[in-house]
Amino acid sequence: MAEDSGQERTEDATAKRRQDFREKGQVAQSKEVATAALLAMSLLLWIFYARQFWSELLSLYISLLKMMAQFQATPIAVVNLFWEMGLVMAKLLWPVFLLTLVVGFFASFLQVGPLFSTKVFQPELSKFNPIKGMAKFVSKRSAVELIKSMAKISLIGFVAYQTVANEFETALTLPMLELNQSLVFLAQVAALVLGKTCGIIILLAVIDFAFSRYEMDQKMKMTKQEIKEEFKETEGDPQLKAKVRSMQQQMARKRMMAEVPKADVIITNPTHLSVAISYQRSEMSAPKIVAKGADHLAFRIREIAREHKVPIIENKPVARALYKQEIGDEVPEEMFTAVAELLAYVYSLKKR
Repeated sequence: MAEDSGQERTEDATAKRRQDFREKGQVAQSKEVATAALLAMSLLLWIFYARQFWSELLSLYISLLKMMAQFQATPIAVVNLFWEMGLVMAKLLWPVFLLTLVVGFFASFLQVGPLFSTKVFQPELSKFNPIKGMAKFVSKRSAVELIKSMAKISLIGFVAYQTVANEFETALTLPMLELNQSLVFLAQVAALVLGKTCGIIILLAVIDFAFSRYEMDQKMKMTKQEIKEEFKETEGDPQLKAKVRSMQQQMARKRMMAEVPKADVIITNPTHLSVAISYQRSEMSAPKIVAKGADHLAFRIREIAREHKVPIIENKPVARALYKQEIGDEVPEEMFTAVAELLAYVYSLKKR
């Protein structure tokens, strides 16, 4: 629409447009946030789980060494060996797998909230267009993602290399240390690398999430024409609504005019107000206003009243006070006396 009309997307997205994007699954979400959360939680898990992990891994290593002394390499024995090793490794790594699932879920949930959209799975013919598919590989978005990935890998690789290089002299003494001391050293270096990497990833995740929000806001921006069309869709065409409102007013006016011949008296301000009063003692607890009008409508009420011989009485204060009430309202209590006097006069004329 923006390209066809030549208009620029300068207007902020409306609530409806944001909801439409959300229903299509197009929300601001950063993959770096999930990565940062996973690394951070992995670091915490490593701090509390490392001792048990290395202890059981050492036990497995010792068991393997003892087994090798009398191990016979038969097919069944090899299968059993790998099966037992697999069970031990699964026992060691299940907290990591569980952590990955939980952290991945919450990292996505906290970014976009509860969201389930079936429109993401609906097939679109445009997705099968090979030209558009190839264009994605050379698009601006792909170039940005490539630069981001290369920068992230380079930065993390450099920090990891510097960390390991600083421990290189100590690593040369590992052959002279006992096995448990070597494992502890490796664990400490791994934790140090993981900690620095985690800090870098968290910083990149914050930047990437802010950029994703900004990019999505820019994508959702609208032209002035789109806002007008959306308003028509949600609120209706203003011209059509005005026409419907006019028709409703005309119908209401016709119903009101049909009540004028049934009125008992028309109270007027001779310049521009007319109020029709009706009172049926058996049906009403108080007189009611059945019609009212100003200017042209007031004169029309008087014309209908004359045609049907409805009495017309001039009383400026009463006409002004009653005109402030709504059609169908009963006469206010403070006006009972004044209206009763007018009705009594009318009834005397009709000898009621």
